[in-house]
Amino acid sequence: MKALLVYPKCPPTFWEFGGALPFVRKEAAFPPLGIFTIAPMFPETWEIKLVDINIEPLADELIQWADVVFVSAMLIQLQNVNEVIKRCKDFRKIVVGGGPAFTTAPEKFPGVDHILRGEAENVLPTLLSDLEAGNALPSYACKKFPDLRETPLPALHLMEMENYATMSIQFCRGCPFKCEFCDVRKIFGGKVRTKTPAQMIAELQVIYERGWRGSVFIVDDNFIGNKAAAKKFLHVLIAWQKARNYPFKFFSQVSINLANDEKLLQLMSEANFHQVFIGIETPSIEALRACGKHQNLASDLAESVRTIQQHGMKVMGGFIVGFDSDTPDIFEAMIDFIEITGIVIAMVGPMIALPETDLDIRLKKEGRIDHEYEKWDNTFGDTNIVPKKMRKEDLLQGYRYLIKELYSPENYYGRIHTQFQTYQRTAKGTISERDTKAFLRSLWEIGVLSKQRWLYWKLLAKTALTKPSLFSEAVTQSIFGEHFISFAERIAK
Repeated sequence: MKALLVYPKCPPTFWEFGGALPFVRKEAAFPPLGIFTIAPMFPETWEIKLVDINIEPLADELIQWADVVFVSAMLIQLQNVNEVIKRCKDFRKIVVGGGPAFTTAPEKFPGVDHILRGEAENVLPTLLSDLEAGNALPSYACKKFPDLRETPLPALHLMEMENYATMSIQFCRGCPFKCEFCDVRKIFGGKVRTKTPAQMIAELQVIYERGWRGSVFIVDDNFIGNKAAAKKFLHVLIAWQKARNYPFKFFSQVSINLANDEKLLQLMSEANFHQVFIGIETPSIEALRACGKHQNLASDLAESVRTIQQHGMKVMGGFIVGFDSDTPDIFEAMIDFIEITGIVIAMVGPMIALPETDLDIRLKKEGRIDHEYEKWDNTFGDTNIVPKKMRKEDLLQGYRYLIKELYSPENYYGRIHTQFQTYQRTAKGTISERDTKAFLRSLWEIGVLSKQRWLYWKLLAKTALTKPSLFSEAVTQSIFGEHFISFAERIAK
């Protein structure tokens, strides 16, 4: 049989970096690791083709070629997913849906023939066998979380790497924490399962041998969810990186308790981690306690951010407004915290109750869910909840004010200066030809054409004179600023 694996179009969001990609001449920020992960799970008797609509259109000829179309997606891709499904059904093709969107909200995809809910390793073989026999069921569910030590090497050799700004690999699934608003534990469980160091090195070796150098995103929801396993992998990774003169710079998502583990901080720094994303959520102790974010209550949040920055890792922060305890005072408090800590990239959004989360279940019981909501991107400027201590209109107006303030050119560049007061660059490796070309383009695109050109020149000049080791970081943050500043202007309107 012939299988077409499709990754739908992502809408313009905070993380798609549409305003920064032209500087590096790339079509998309990240490759869709999901479809490359399941590709090796198909029997050799199946023919496979992969399409990422973010870098190439889904041609009618490809749909016609396929016997079955497999679509993997997140909820923010809802609109394009249903468009893809309709096109495939117009050609009378069988459509199978999988990934987070189909796992937690299968009812939103009425046109799909078969749904795979949860992780694929233990379920996909049965689905494929049933498809071959012509008796596939409408729905298949992961009953037992798979052992990632048995997950095959992703089909990284099929990836068109030249189209992406960074590469992606996965170390673990699951999260030990029980945050009320998060769906990670619901989808992947509370026990953190990991690949072996040997598996990870094999994946990195494929990317390395294909000539990739530079940024690699470890896509885990919490890379340090199993600290012992992470440390074991990092020891091996450090040796591999050192033997090849540090070809990769890593970033991942972690929890704030990274700051309390000096050994882990050192290992990540030595392995060439240069950036981490942390769900800080809010400076409100009351809100953190109520939503079950207890790991954020164990130490001073601002001091934890500085500790991580001092170990060579820039901190990107995730923040939410609209907790039950939030009043209109939260917006200024959020601005103050982000500015003081120098978190340059701060993803802030109104609270959203994701399907099947504890928050979703509770608010449905309280009659506080807007069932017509379909955007599923908490940086878009809307919400599906009814706030408790302010009107929905006040929450969204406050959010727009918050974004406008955080990403005014003056405040964005100001946070870069603040970050550089604490951040100690430890990343190793040479500056690539791509980075050099991006810098040269920035001289014209930002230094001449951009309305924040004077802030750009001031940053470069000050960094060159006072902290020359951070000059490349200043250029990178300036390029990212072109995306985030324009994104904020769009939201504020």
